[in-house]
Amino acid sequence: MATKRTTKPSKNTPPSQVVCSPCDGSGMVAATVRVGRKRRPVGQQDGLCLNCLGSGTDPNA
Repeated sequence: MATKRTTKPSKNTPPSQVVCSPCDGSGMVAATVRVGRKRRPVGQQDGLCLNCLGSGTDPNA
């Protein structure tokens, strides 16, 4: 019976980038637009994610 060959992962692999949780890696978040005296919501508009500043990666990782 032949012996099994196993390959070891290389030790020089760069760390994988962690996705930003508020924007899910897109760099954009939705902000609710409110109008009128009673401030009723009418829709949403896209804005830059302030956690990752649009890069999509978690800055704390």
